[in-house]
Amino acid sequence: MSIFFDRSSRVIVQGITGREGQFHAKGMLASGTNVVGGTSPGKGGTTVDGIPVFDTVAEAVAQTGANASCIFVPPLGAADAIMGAAEAGIPLTVCITEGIPVVDMMRVSAFLKQYPTRLIGPNCPGLATPGAGKVGIMPYHIFSPGSVGFISRSGTLTYEVVSLLTGAGIGQSSCIGIGGDPIIGTTFIDCLRLFERDPQTDAVVMCGEIGGSDEEDAAAYIPQMTKPVVGFISGRTAPPGKRMGHAGAIISGNTGTAAGKVAALQAANVPVAETIFDIPDLVKAVLHR
Repeated sequence: MSIFFDRSSRVIVQGITGREGQFHAKGMLASGTNVVGGTSPGKGGTTVDGIPVFDTVAEAVAQTGANASCIFVPPLGAADAIMGAAEAGIPLTVCITEGIPVVDMMRVSAFLKQYPTRLIGPNCPGLATPGAGKVGIMPYHIFSPGSVGFISRSGTLTYEVVSLLTGAGIGQSSCIGIGGDPIIGTTFIDCLRLFERDPQTDAVVMCGEIGGSDEEDAAAYIPQMTKPVVGFISGRTAPPGKRMGHAGAIISGNTGTAAGKVAALQAANVPVAETIFDIPDLVKAVLHR
């Protein structure tokens, strides 16, 4: 069973009648994900590709028994969508939405402390469990079942590295894109803890980037783990003070630099790849050991 979801999970799509929600709901269905419903205020009673649509998350949960949600609601409504899922009792929420105001996410972060809801994202590609499906926008055909867990702040980097792992014959247990915003629901440490106790995972690949201190925090936790971790940090040539793609990918003063993150991981005895093309060989080496 996956540490996040499996074929028994019942997923709803918040914002399913929008272009992105409709497109990716179809992709989730094609991957084998059990999509049982969607929400769109005022459009309850309709269907999208055979998926029933409800006005509220609470109604969707009551009618379908949903226990996971994927959010494609526009930025100004996404915070309310996240909190609505928590109030309805959804234990796993994946928010794909990019551009949610930081002040809204501060409100969400405080609100979620009252509920046992795990939030993945926002501004993330979601998660995938090979053999079970996906919740989000990841290209499912690149994944293969195996024993390597994968965590990344970057969606594109996730696709590139997973494709390299699959091409090298290295399958994955679960893959999580945690998102690149300054305030996110699930951190590297949260995922490392889950992979550490996951019997399906033998090693972990962690792809970080400049900005913030999440990678350094993870490096401080890794020595407690019994499973090996392989690291990679992107943005090594990024100039200080310039945001690079993600809202959280900015070097401020002496914090958040690629060099500092690499040094922290190496101090924790984590092999750090120079380029993504080095990752498969490093993974094979730690698995062999």
